[in-house]
Amino acid sequence: QQTTEHAPVAKFLPLELIDKCIGSRLWVIMKGDKEIIGTLNGFDDFVNMVLEDVVEVEIAADGKKTFNKLDQILLNGNNIALMIPGGPEPEKYPEYFR
Repeated sequence: QQTTEHAPVAKFLPLELIDKCIGSRLWVIMKGDKEIIGTLNGFDDFVNMVLEDVVEVEIAADGKKTFNKLDQILLNGNNIALMIPGGPEPEKYPEYFR
């Protein structure tokens, strides 16, 4: 009988994972045609977020991206589709770092 050993996997509840992202860059993909990249300052139980040093990306129907830099925002958690800790990689998404 073969047995395989697995490395221990860290298990977090969703809010615990978000809590670990405080002070770090976060890439938030919204429902609709908008993405937000910023440093997470805080959040609540509804995943409403305060982000600093923000880049708002609006994506038009033709795929053209418009970038808007903001100092700070309060983001409504109801409109979030996906969150990526660490933000976009500069090598894969250089347009986000101009």
